[in-house]
Amino acid sequence: MNSVEHGQPGEDKPGEGMAEERDETEAQRIDRNWIELLQELRIVQTGGQVLTGFLLVVPFQDRFADIGAGGRALYLAVLTLALASTVVLLAPVMIHRAVFRSHRKDRVLKLSATLARVGLAMLSIALVGLAALVFSLVVGPLPGLVAGAVMAVLVTAMLFVLPARVRHRSATTPYGAG
Repeated sequence: MNSVEHGQPGEDKPGEGMAEERDETEAQRIDRNWIELLQELRIVQTGGQVLTGFLLVVPFQDRFADIGAGGRALYLAVLTLALASTVVLLAPVMIHRAVFRSHRKDRVLKLSATLARVGLAMLSIALVGLAALVFSLVVGPLPGLVAGAVMAVLVTAMLFVLPARVRHRSATTPYGAG
């Protein structure tokens, strides 16, 4: 099953799921999905940018000199993921600007939905690495590994398991019921 069948912003098909209850044209559906995607990106971008800002000041702290090679490598990996996720999550806005009024919003929407998923995955991995890094520095390497593993489980549960359960329930429950 692909994401088009699940009614994610930017990817629902007319006549499937909730779309069959809406009286909208294809252009209206695309506009609605674009607005929904932008709302989601605004929330994620803010969190990602705060994380990136935090990570950018870390090397300028006195204790950073005490971090070993493994800690520095983990820091650089987390920083790289945070920076890359920021760029990927900002890309849909720039792409939209580049093709504004060219009647390609459907293509922009599909590409932007994919970029949003990629950016979220990168940001999620950065959060796992950040938990491992901070716990390693504060209480030691083993607690750092445990914190990273706990965060990985939380990310997996919130970003994959829970959405899949909601998707499954919405597929088996008629629109407007329960």
